[in-house]
Amino acid sequence: MRLHRLKLVNFRQHVDSDLTFGPGITAIIGPNGAGKTTLLEAIAWALYGAPAARGSREFLRWNRAPARAPVRVELEFGVGAHQYRVVRGLYQAELYQDAGDRPVANSQQEVTARLERVLGMRRDEFFNTYFTNQKELAVMARLGPADRARFLSRILGYEKLREAQDALRARRSELRAEQAGLEQGLTDEETLHQERVGTQERLDAARRRVREAERLKAAAERRLGAEGPAWSRMVSLRESVMSLDGERRLAEQRVEEARREFERLDRELAQALEAQKGLREISPRLQVVGSLRQELDRLEREAQAADRRRDLSGQLKEVASQIERAEVRLRDLESVDQHQQRSEQELAAAHAALKQAQAVDEKARTAWVQDKQEAQTKLDQARDQYKELRAHRQGIQQAGPDGTCPTCLRPLGAEYEAVLGTLARQLEELELNGKYYSQRVEQLTPEPDEVRDAEARRRSAASRVEDLVQQAARARERVRDRDEMARESRRLGERRASLEREIASLPDRYDADRHEAVRIELRGLEPTIVLEAALRVQADRAGRLVAEAEVADRELTDRETHLKQLSAAIADAGFSEEAFVEARERYEAAERAVRDVELELSTVRGDERAAQQLVEVAERRLAERAARAARLVELKTELRLHDELDRAFGDIRTDLNAQLRPELSEIASTFLAELTNGRYHELELDEEYQILVLEDGLAKPVISGGEEDIANLVLRLAISQMVAERAGQPLSLLVLDEVFASLDEERREHVLALLRHLGDRFPQVVILTHVEAMRAGVDRSLRVSFDPNRGAVVTEEDGPLQDVAA
Repeated sequence: MRLHRLKLVNFRQHVDSDLTFGPGITAIIGPNGAGKTTLLEAIAWALYGAPAARGSREFLRWNRAPARAPVRVELEFGVGAHQYRVVRGLYQAELYQDAGDRPVANSQQEVTARLERVLGMRRDEFFNTYFTNQKELAVMARLGPADRARFLSRILGYEKLREAQDALRARRSELRAEQAGLEQGLTDEETLHQERVGTQERLDAARRRVREAERLKAAAERRLGAEGPAWSRMVSLRESVMSLDGERRLAEQRVEEARREFERLDRELAQALEAQKGLREISPRLQVVGSLRQELDRLEREAQAADRRRDLSGQLKEVASQIERAEVRLRDLESVDQHQQRSEQELAAAHAALKQAQAVDEKARTAWVQDKQEAQTKLDQARDQYKELRAHRQGIQQAGPDGTCPTCLRPLGAEYEAVLGTLARQLEELELNGKYYSQRVEQLTPEPDEVRDAEARRRSAASRVEDLVQQAARARERVRDRDEMARESRRLGERRASLEREIASLPDRYDADRHEAVRIELRGLEPTIVLEAALRVQADRAGRLVAEAEVADRELTDRETHLKQLSAAIADAGFSEEAFVEARERYEAAERAVRDVELELSTVRGDERAAQQLVEVAERRLAERAARAARLVELKTELRLHDELDRAFGDIRTDLNAQLRPELSEIASTFLAELTNGRYHELELDEEYQILVLEDGLAKPVISGGEEDIANLVLRLAISQMVAERAGQPLSLLVLDEVFASLDEERREHVLALLRHLGDRFPQVVILTHVEAMRAGVDRSLRVSFDPNRGAVVTEEDGPLQDVAA
């Protein structure tokens, strides 16, 4: 794996950091807490996502960034013949390969899984292979023998065997518990067989009872079948007789109705003949009625015309009076047009004055409101900043000089007092600003004089406009009244002409006395007229009633004949109620016998089903017992297999631990020979995992500090080599985090020289350190520092050492 470029945006205290890596030894230099280790965390987070980051996702964003500001890490690197670029944010991730425009993976889980396949390592294997910090370099020297073995097992992944063995033993315990439960619930097989035989005997007896009930049911059904046709014939005969009897009673009713109808027609015919006689007697007295009615109609029309003439004459007088009043009103409204024109001109001038007053008022009020809002906003900002700085100062005071900054998480140290002084000056400045803006807000709370004056002028102009609007409205109303009155005058003239024409068209003669005399004469003849009308109605029906009486006589004769025929048919049927009752009793007895047998059959079939269920339960219990027995055999076989696997896991762990020390010693010896130019060829781990440097086959009793650094480094390189070989990846990258912190200058230079000597094995080495002197021995250096004013990390590439010294 080769690192090319790393870019961080709002990732912890890195607001916008962009680093480029090259071959050789690169040093990232900066004080403790400046954000160097965060760069390693960003690399791991870009590759493996959330599990590789410290804390939860919410704490990855820079603490001064807005709530929705993006958090992004972009890493460019190479593996084998391919180049990759991974871009990861809080909620999305993308992976690009070989400068492609389209991502080969575009989700958090998919990108992580793809990179694990590309690197051939999980997160822990990646850290144990490429990253080494100060604590791990000499960790074996500080641990006891058992802890050293566990440390190597964890680094090399042997702990997975122990985890697998623990899971195997937990599964074996579950199997043993299941075996105990099955053995406890296993019923005696002989008892189950006896229960099966008893239930089968009960089922056989129930089946015999079912067959007997079915035989009885068949016999009862045969008897019912024999009685059924006779009963059906008897029911059919009774229904036929009942139908004939109903028709007979209906025929009797129709005969009676026909008789009553004939008698009614006979009476009405006698009345009609009597009415014809009465008409002949009163006919002479009614001969003058026609001429009197014609004269009365003419006199009624003349009376209506006289009433209409009087009504129209009254309307004509009223219209003449209205025309006179309209002409007077029109003379009063002759000058309304000039008055309206003057009102409109005055209103337009008043509107212009009001618009100007409103503009002046709005301008003065807007300036006042803006000044007041600006002062209030400044005051609120000063208060919020004051609260935030005070809380920040309290957090630093609680942490003390030995603590870390609660914002950037870097150690305070010697900067503690300077930070407190800066915060005090900022708080004092904010307090002065707050007092100024508070006084400014109080000054701007009441309305200024110019705002009140502008408001008064605007109200005066508005009042003037309102008065002129009402005056113009009255002028327009008078113009509308004048036009309406002119139209009304023309309409009244037309109405007067129409009334005069209609009066001229009406007749002017009417004899009221003759009108009254005709009325009196007709009222005297009214009883005779009414009698004549009634007699004529009855007399006109005489001819029709004669024909209806003949039809009614024939209908009566036909209905009496039909009644005699129905009575004879009932007598010929030969039906008796006694024979019907006897047949019904025989049929109902046969039905009851069938129902009783069916009930008995249903009962014995229920017994049969219950017995069948008991047989099935007994068979199911036998089958369950057989399945439990078979499962017990499987469990015993599986338990024996788990016992064998447990022993095998133990043997494998023993063999791996036995091979671990020789294999590590062999790889470390190769590195040792290369780093010491052949002075030392062998390094060995004893049974307690202590490092022994051999010289001529013998362990050196005393080694120098430099030799100890070499021994620790080659052992860590050997461990990384073993992890990389198990993952199928070449060990081309080495990242050392603060491994030089405890070394003096001579030992640092010695280790750097050793790393350069291994350049063919490690083409790319990245060192993270706070030691400034490391710049002289590396190929390129990047400086990382923390800007307290911005609260963010600043990264830049250093120039040559002599330029910095100058």
